[in-house]
Amino acid sequence: MNTSKTFLVHAHRVGLVAAVLVTSFNNSATAQAPDLQTTMSALTFREIGPALMGGRISSLAVVDSKPQFFYLGTATGGLWKTENHGTSWTPLFDDQPTSTIGDVTIDQNNPNLVWVGTGEPQNRQSSPWGNGVYKSTDGGATWSNMGLEKTKHIGRMLIHPRNPETVYVAAVGDLWAPNPERGVYRTQDGGASWELVLYVDENTGAIDLIMDPNDPSTLFAAMYQRRRTGFGFNGGGPGSGIYRTMDGGESWTEMTEGLPEGDKGRIGLDVYQKNGNVIYALVEADARSAGQGFGRRSGPSESGLFRSTDRGTTWEKMSDTNPRPMYYSQVRIDPSNPDRIYVLGTSLMVSDDAGRT
Repeated sequence: MNTSKTFLVHAHRVGLVAAVLVTSFNNSATAQAPDLQTTMSALTFREIGPALMGGRISSLAVVDSKPQFFYLGTATGGLWKTENHGTSWTPLFDDQPTSTIGDVTIDQNNPNLVWVGTGEPQNRQSSPWGNGVYKSTDGGATWSNMGLEKTKHIGRMLIHPRNPETVYVAAVGDLWAPNPERGVYRTQDGGASWELVLYVDENTGAIDLIMDPNDPSTLFAAMYQRRRTGFGFNGGGPGSGIYRTMDGGESWTEMTEGLPEGDKGRIGLDVYQKNGNVIYALVEADARSAGQGFGRRSGPSESGLFRSTDRGTTWEKMSDTNPRPMYYSQVRIDPSNPDRIYVLGTSLMVSDDAGRT
């Protein structure tokens, strides 16, 4: 049976459907030379489901040398691969015991090497948990579970660009209960063994992780304290913060200068690909009421977009922008312009002045 399926994915966070369709029209333009504006004006979009609760796109990994080739991880629908800009898709994870994807990453030097962290890292009752991390060496045709089963939810995975045997995992941990299997893990033998190299406490996990593109021994981790119960959600606390290592994970230091004081919530990070000194952070830092329901404002907010130009040593607040941080907290930098910033959410926000407007 041909498992390749053509479908449209509702990617409310990144506008994937629109991007795929535009790319397809661009490719056909060379052969048929239609008037693109006329063609697109006849195209209308409508919501065909599923709802935001089940249709979330959790991760996207593109092969840099072949941008028509990418992997897409979903909250509840498994992992998919396209080789034609998203015109058709092949499911890769249907035979695995879980279908919830937290992150997918590829080795850009060998795109057949794919790592997947299971368990989407969101905070809703509808956020299913996974059973660890998986590795494929044949482009997703076959998979091996490489452990970390009790981490439950994975926020980010990074492959060392010069040594694919070294992989870092940002493990958020159990959403519903304390557990020690959370923080930043590192393997130096391709997943045969793991070290927990950054740990705060049993309620605080790692939600995001970035690596200096010019110095892979320098990484930044966003730690996130959270807990959900049947009647409330505690989305922040003293455990949350930004940590830096400059020795590949052997030691870590919390970065605080210029960031909000006191308890923080979810944090999203990105680093400029041409200059690792430039880092942006979306920081949730609202004054909150105590107890269950933590995350509801009880005073002024210090949340916003922050920038560092000295590898995280000091930070400057650029704006109050941070839409629905407990759900999103996703910031991306244009790879050729450090002042062009994208903040991802239900809507896509763009800034051309380093986040000031």
